[in-house]
Amino acid sequence: MKLGLVLEGGASRGYFSCGMLEALEREGIMSDMIIGTSAGIANGVSYASHQARRNYIIATRYLSDPRYMGWKHMLNRSNRSYYNLSFVFEELPDRHLPFNFHAFKAYPGEVMAAVTNMHTGKVEYLPVPRDDKSFKVLQASCALPLLFPPIMLNGKPYMDGGIVSSIPIQPALDAACDKIIVILTPPRDYQKAPSRSMNLLARHYRRYPAFANALQYRYRTYNQELARIAQLEREGRLFVLAPKEPLAIHRTESDPAILAHLYELGYQTFYERFPALQAYLQA
Repeated sequence: MKLGLVLEGGASRGYFSCGMLEALEREGIMSDMIIGTSAGIANGVSYASHQARRNYIIATRYLSDPRYMGWKHMLNRSNRSYYNLSFVFEELPDRHLPFNFHAFKAYPGEVMAAVTNMHTGKVEYLPVPRDDKSFKVLQASCALPLLFPPIMLNGKPYMDGGIVSSIPIQPALDAACDKIIVILTPPRDYQKAPSRSMNLLARHYRRYPAFANALQYRYRTYNQELARIAQLEREGRLFVLAPKEPLAIHRTESDPAILAHLYELGYQTFYERFPALQAYLQA
């Protein structure tokens, strides 16, 4: 059986998914393919390296650290991001909370990140290199508009994969995964509404017309993804894990107590759904 795992983003809301990743690892459920967007794949690499609990430590010890994020980092000309990119993607996994690159390299499956090409306005699914100590592909997938600069990969500008593909199931379908687990960060009945802020963002990025168009109609793309996932679930082709209620925190939440609660909520929700997941995997 080939198992795919699809991880939605959501910045700090992604720590709900992290609780589920720890439970998956604890139960010995290791997927053969991990595909994620933004925080989804940034957290997913720790699951691939058998360090799922590492995400809890980041949430409760480092997100509130002024070195991690804050407006002062936007003023740094070498950074120009709300997040301190060198600290988050290089210093933290290298020195403070070591990421196991050896285990990551030994992971036998595929690890892919969704990114949005700013020239084409389309999603691209890129493999996450096993030896890139700066996690450049992850930076591109996490690059929230306005809060990040465009991230250059092979001379092309990229931003958050969630602009076009918040729930990147297509690679798992293309790879003919027999079973697919999808972890969402909003409840099942959520629908994204048109947003004035997205229209303003589209005007801000008007030098990239295709990207601006993708921003303007992101709500429509997202709702189409949800509808497709619901249909595939009815057909028994995938299994969805999601919160029962909206996660009432903002994207850049850094309070350790709130994030710990969110993590534990994900862990608890997983075990509430675990019997049904077992039945799906064994069918």
